[in-house]
Amino acid sequence: MENLYIIISAFVSAVILGRIIIPNILIISFRKRLFDVPDERKVHKRPVPRLGGVTFFPVILFSLCVFTAVRLMANCGPAAEDTQELVCEFLFMMGGLTLLYIVGIADDLVGVRYRKKFLVQIISAAMFPLSGLYINSFYGLFGIFLIPEEVGIPLTMLLVVFITNAINLIDGIDGLASGLSMVALVVFGVLFVHFQMWSYAMLAFVTVGVIIPFFSYNVFGSVDLGRKIFMGDTGSLTLGFILSFFVIKYCMYEPSMLLTMKSSPVLVSFSVLMVPCLDVVRVVLRRARNKRSLFMPDKTHIHHKFLEMGFTPRKAMMTIQLMSACFCAFTIVAIHYMNNTLVFVIDVVVWTVLHLWFDRVIEKKKR
Repeated sequence: MENLYIIISAFVSAVILGRIIIPNILIISFRKRLFDVPDERKVHKRPVPRLGGVTFFPVILFSLCVFTAVRLMANCGPAAEDTQELVCEFLFMMGGLTLLYIVGIADDLVGVRYRKKFLVQIISAAMFPLSGLYINSFYGLFGIFLIPEEVGIPLTMLLVVFITNAINLIDGIDGLASGLSMVALVVFGVLFVHFQMWSYAMLAFVTVGVIIPFFSYNVFGSVDLGRKIFMGDTGSLTLGFILSFFVIKYCMYEPSMLLTMKSSPVLVSFSVLMVPCLDVVRVVLRRARNKRSLFMPDKTHIHHKFLEMGFTPRKAMMTIQLMSACFCAFTIVAIHYMNNTLVFVIDVVVWTVLHLWFDRVIEKKKR
């Protein structure tokens, strides 16, 4: 019970710190004129500060360090976790997060070429296998179970880069990336509490805590009153990397934990991040089919489709969140009654049909 109290305290501290820091970030942004300037691809029509994500990493690091120390002093430290393994995983993760934080700030301030960003993301992704974390089982998905290291390690690095960029690219309208991330973090947090992996649960809920004040400014803040802010690449890269850490940790098969207890972790992880991940796949395939650069931004993401269908940005955000929640709920329930591969195929087919329907609605609206 003490662990739960400490996690709640860490969560509250993250909310308070975020609430204190973000107004100061706004002041600095206005004084130095650090804005996200609108263009033909962006939804907003007026310059908005874009350094909200600068808050995330320092607050997460502070809350995690302080309340981990509190756990140790209260003699309720790592129980189900192996201490050395835990420390290695968190130190390597924080190392990779530091690199992404630096390149994110640089990108938000002066811009960074995508090749350099990819290089830093690959180096950061390598931190997970160095700490001993990598995808080592598909739990029967496509008939695949255990995966050898020579396949699992590069697959893990690819997955980390993919998820990190998926969160970055879905950040196109107010509250979408942060809202989807919060839902995924809560799911992972609850799962880690269930398995008494308290340090991982603390990280998940601390991250939710720092997102909450940002979400209020991002979604409900007024541009006219100077109280609106975007997370920028600093924030989206931070959230994407932390989510990829949870995906790899939760999916890694450990003989001490029964497969049936994890309820197909690959599909559970896929379900909570399905919308941003499948949206990236769809957009990349579309660009490849049209022989366009895979890295040049456009207006073909799912939130752009909702806007074209006549949704307001806020209604689009809420609808996409609801759609994501429905996919997640279906997958988590269905894996108990159906074959894993069949559940995955149903998710992808439904996603594809929905987009075909969206395209038809958009075509009718343009006539």
